[in-house]
Amino acid sequence: MILITGASKGIGYFLMQKFMDEGEDVIGIYNNTIPKEHETLMYKVDIANPEEVKNFAAANDDKLNQLILINCAGSNYNAFAHKADPAKWAQLITVNLVGTFHMINALLPKMREQNFGRIINFASIVAQSGIPGTSAYAASKAGLWGMTKAIAVENASKGITINNLNLGYFDIGMIQDVPAEMQEIIKSKIPGKKFGNPDDIFKVVKYLSAASYITGTSVDVNGGLF
Repeated sequence: MILITGASKGIGYFLMQKFMDEGEDVIGIYNNTIPKEHETLMYKVDIANPEEVKNFAAANDDKLNQLILINCAGSNYNAFAHKADPAKWAQLITVNLVGTFHMINALLPKMREQNFGRIINFASIVAQSGIPGTSAYAASKAGLWGMTKAIAVENASKGITINNLNLGYFDIGMIQDVPAEMQEIIKSKIPGKKFGNPDDIFKVVKYLSAASYITGTSVDVNGGLF
């Protein structure tokens, strides 16, 4: 079973559709917007709320076999650090980092029971490159790196792998909210002078889902931009 958070739009929606096209069993998690075409496969869960996450896991225990958890859910908040609203800053960390942990925490017992699990977290090049105004987002994604390494060591003997994708800029998701002029500036810094094709994200996710000896690491999928 493939479980994708943030599956209502952007990369999460794209991955859900790709796996469905290949005949895989997929469940999607959303919080606000539900795509009507996948309504029967979607579950409303606020991943920032640990009780909602635990209730979802308990209610669907019989479906969650040979689980591949793909953590795409996330939010964004841009502000220079000296002007940032501390509450909004903390809320982003709660969703992007703590929410991801809530999903892992609730589903690890099932994975350990079955001696199998794949966890793929979506991090970002933003945590590596020092972009003004992104301290909250960068911190949330960098936090995934340390968390992933610890969880990898704890669960390697149980046939469970956990890895991150450090994504660059793709023709999908949050980049669509960036002004066109800024998009051109970003493209000029990418060696290939273009945003990535989301099909490449799908290929790496499939690779990590199949690999049993890759764990505790981060894969840069960024077109050579650092």
